[in-house]
Amino acid sequence: MQQQTPTGGSRATPLDAIVARVVHVERGEVAALVLSFAYFFLVLAAYYIIRPVRDEMAVAVGREHLQTLFVIVFFVMLAAVPLYGWVTSRFAKRRVVPLVYGFFITNLVVFWTLLAGDGHTRIVASIFFVWASVFNLFVVSLFWIVMSDIYDSGQAKRLYGFIAAGGTAGAMAGPIITQSLVRWIGPDNLLLVSALLLAMALIAALLLRRLAPGHGDAAGSDRPVGKGILEGAVRVWRSPYLFRIALWILLGNLVSTFFYLEQTRIVGETLTDRTARVELFARLDLAVSVLTILTQLFITGRVLERFGVGVAAATLPAWCAIGLVALAVSPTLAVIVSVMAIERAIAFALASPAVKVLYTVVDPQEKYKAQNFIDTVVYRGGDAASGWVFNSLGKGLGLTGGIIALTAVPAAIWWFYLSFSLARDLDRKASGDQKSKVDAADRNVAR
Repeated sequence: MQQQTPTGGSRATPLDAIVARVVHVERGEVAALVLSFAYFFLVLAAYYIIRPVRDEMAVAVGREHLQTLFVIVFFVMLAAVPLYGWVTSRFAKRRVVPLVYGFFITNLVVFWTLLAGDGHTRIVASIFFVWASVFNLFVVSLFWIVMSDIYDSGQAKRLYGFIAAGGTAGAMAGPIITQSLVRWIGPDNLLLVSALLLAMALIAALLLRRLAPGHGDAAGSDRPVGKGILEGAVRVWRSPYLFRIALWILLGNLVSTFFYLEQTRIVGETLTDRTARVELFARLDLAVSVLTILTQLFITGRVLERFGVGVAAATLPAWCAIGLVALAVSPTLAVIVSVMAIERAIAFALASPAVKVLYTVVDPQEKYKAQNFIDTVVYRGGDAASGWVFNSLGKGLGLTGGIIALTAVPAAIWWFYLSFSLARDLDRKASGDQKSKVDAADRNVAR
């Protein structure tokens, strides 16, 4: 998105002044920034309303069956990505968000119908868990694809922290809505509330596209992105830069899935009441959201601008290494809740915005296809692989949770190193892009 220069007679609005106090933003960027904030707010509010329902269903299914569900999620992703690739190859970019979000809104209504009455069987719970895992990744991935389509790397470093705060605000609103309504309308009717918020997110996305015509890659929104339905996977395999991003995500999921499996086991052993478990997960989500939004509003942009993407991304593997050792020493409810709360806050506030900046220097096909492939198939592939690995270590070799936690520490160290390696690649690519723009400008002047 090219920065707009205000006309000589224009004056800053009160909104400009308020936003400028929190984030380093140019006046011509304020409207798009605020709408991006609102868009992400609605997306994550929609998801976090149903997340406690999904987590409760995971407990109902049982930890011993989660490995199978993670594998199923991975294969569902393998089937969904070619379908998504077909959509992006056939339809204009501006139609991709309405088609994908419209599909998931319809799904929410269908699940609301299935779960009504006596629909809470283990099969339906398993299907919903798989679907919610796919839903989360696709709607969030598509949001960040739109962001990388609109903002360049310099803007992303300044603005992504504030934009991510919109998602965190939505993640705070979701649990609040859930806790307020779950005993009044019941868990099942929360799905309709989520569908309404996702529809509002769709409207925000359409307005943002209208607000930013002619900016960056958004100018080509009337054109489909490439032809191959598997182009994303091909791009990731052929590009060392994208391959290392995929590896960063894979290593991160290896560790974070272990935390999730331990959370499921420990919560299931400690709390037996379904409503109590939903309330615990909702309180955890709310605590994470408060910590995250404070970091995003006042720290993320400053860290990215001053210390760079490498430092911001590396905070997550550093904390996870500490968390693995802590769980090895004391695998209790208090420890797992504390480790996961801080891990998720760092992921949302620092690591995720940092990784999303990495995509601002790639071409449209890599944004719409390779980024989606990494965010979905690679991400859930990590779930499937790590679930299989850790369950095999536990059941096959008889290792305790503490020993298994220690075996994941080397993965966290490798993950830490990749953070700085990718940051160096980003700087080189961004410098190359800037040089190309200057050379092109010089050639135009010469003509």
